[in-house]
Amino acid sequence: MPFQKVRNIGIAAHIDAGKTTVTERMLFFTGTTRKLGEVHDGQATMDFMKQEQERGITIASAAISCKWRNHQVNIIDTPGHVDFTVEVERSLRVIDGMIALFSAVDGVEPQSETVWNQADRYRVPRIAFVNKMDRIGADFAECIRQMDEYLDANPVALQVPIGAEDNFTGIIDIVDRTAVTFKEFDREVGDIPAEYAEAADAARATLIEKLADFNDEIADKYLNGQEVSNELIKRAVRESTIKLNITPVLCGAAYKNKGVHILLDAVVDYLPSPIDKGAVTGSDIDNPEKTHLRHPAASDPFCALAFKLIHDPYVGQQTFIRIYSGELKSGMQVYNSSKGKTERIGRIMKIHAKDREELDTAYPGDIVALIGMKVTKTGDTLCDEKHPVLLETIFIPPSVIELKVTVPSKKEEEKLGIALRKLSMEDPSFHIRVDEETNETIMAGMGELHLEIIVDRLKHEFDVEAIVGEPSVSYREAISAEAEYNYKHAKQTGGRGQYAHCVMRIEPNPGKGFEFVDHIKGGVIPAEYIPSVKKGVESVLEDGVLAGFPVVDVRVVLIDGSYHDVDSSDMAFRTCASICFKEAFRKASPKLLEPLMKIEVNTPDDYIGDVIGDLNRRRGKIEAMRRFRKGAQKVNGFVPLMEMFGYATQLRNLSSGRANYSMEFHQYVPLNKDMQEKTLAALKEKKLQKV
Repeated sequence: MPFQKVRNIGIAAHIDAGKTTVTERMLFFTGTTRKLGEVHDGQATMDFMKQEQERGITIASAAISCKWRNHQVNIIDTPGHVDFTVEVERSLRVIDGMIALFSAVDGVEPQSETVWNQADRYRVPRIAFVNKMDRIGADFAECIRQMDEYLDANPVALQVPIGAEDNFTGIIDIVDRTAVTFKEFDREVGDIPAEYAEAADAARATLIEKLADFNDEIADKYLNGQEVSNELIKRAVRESTIKLNITPVLCGAAYKNKGVHILLDAVVDYLPSPIDKGAVTGSDIDNPEKTHLRHPAASDPFCALAFKLIHDPYVGQQTFIRIYSGELKSGMQVYNSSKGKTERIGRIMKIHAKDREELDTAYPGDIVALIGMKVTKTGDTLCDEKHPVLLETIFIPPSVIELKVTVPSKKEEEKLGIALRKLSMEDPSFHIRVDEETNETIMAGMGELHLEIIVDRLKHEFDVEAIVGEPSVSYREAISAEAEYNYKHAKQTGGRGQYAHCVMRIEPNPGKGFEFVDHIKGGVIPAEYIPSVKKGVESVLEDGVLAGFPVVDVRVVLIDGSYHDVDSSDMAFRTCASICFKEAFRKASPKLLEPLMKIEVNTPDDYIGDVIGDLNRRRGKIEAMRRFRKGAQKVNGFVPLMEMFGYATQLRNLSSGRANYSMEFHQYVPLNKDMQEKTLAALKEKKLQKV
């Protein structure tokens, strides 16, 4: 298949906007599947995990290939739930174009905004599909207005819906100037009905006016009052979409099979091929300032990015990669530049959701799964050993919620350890650690649902009977002042002793993470011991000083010290540095940071007072309110995560089940003095009860 005829696309949106249903229809109409899979009866092709079928949601982004109009379309179906945001993130990192899905009833929802911002981060061209046009309250024009206002999407309608709600029967294609009506699985193309002629002409005029801003040929014709051909409009829409100047908007009702054929046409017509996306830029592994280009050509050196790991019960670990340049053959040796190690390529698979097809060779633009990779993880670059390059990795948001997990017997402990390691390899936003004092295993993730799914998978996939405790907040520790500490570590035992001496200054480093600076002069600490000092500090960063939480945003400057010819060692300097850092940390006005969540509540007007009152009681800060639809409003604000446990039940009770909400991590913020004392006292008491 020529590279120009390949489309790597993702489908992303708010939860329940109908992503999986749209994907299922695309697979059916392209002949990839013989029957329509439905989410509500657990038969969706893309949702092949047991937890996805039970909950009717997409958890793991599945990759699948299909053909339309002699083009190969590789689709990645992504989750809409904010707890699985890392799945969306890694999909957007490797796709060339995106279908942004919106519900015609709900418009731009909070997760739509999150996904849109993620797509902006990776500069992914996109088309919008307004789904559920057959539902009560569907409003195409309002959806476009919200896209303009809240997403700054510069949306341009390519269609006018014929009717809405129960009367939605088809669409008017304003580029081709035809009316398309839908019957079962077929579409009929005819002339535009007289009553829609005016609306169609107005929409076409708006489209041409918008395109004139980005296309000189259209601008000339527009200013001279000349007719603009359909071919020129299509070409201009494609160019403007790829350059992220506009977002073409289509509409339909996927569940009723309306509009999906035209959406597939739009994917081929307007979204970029790997050639259109052009060369990918990677940095030199020895000099990060220097960059290398890798073009989507088989003749260029091989270069790919690993974006997902899945443990398959039949073939073992599958490593999904996106190839940017060069050819990949089975049996070939490649270089993992992120790890500095070589890997031998075993089998190469093209995935069709549950089914797989084995390939001998894969080319630029292909998304394939590799079997038998030993060291490659999510975000790693694979490349030609003679032409090493490092691609931009995948952004992983911090985990904000923790859960204690135990097993009923000693025998199960090993099984639990193996299962948790496999799950954390698959999902970079899921972390495990062992509490040193209580020897308990702690899982950390993106939200309550995220950890609930992990526990479910432990039971059903790995046959581990996990017992979980109450969820708790994953805090962070930081400092708010500068401090210096001088510590001499000297121990004399019978034989060789231990001697190390460090003087370090620590400073707040807001938003820049951990930084280690070596200011040692005249070799008062030999160069070979400096890495040991750094390692000693890093060992404390993970386990914290105040309450066992990771330390963030701190700059450590090693300014002086001394050593002993015989008694100094790596271990002595490690121990000395960790104690010195802890003491300096305690002097530097330490503070506990808590996760602040961005929340949006959709509520009928009748309950607005109760909802806001409840959020205020939870230390929430209301940022904005806006009309959601007739008789309902959206409330936006920020609330600390520790106040949000059990909120779903409370909101249902307050609104007789009519309000809903979504929240996502915003940032870590310091607790005030009183709250910090209370929280530390509560955490201490919890620990004492466990011991």
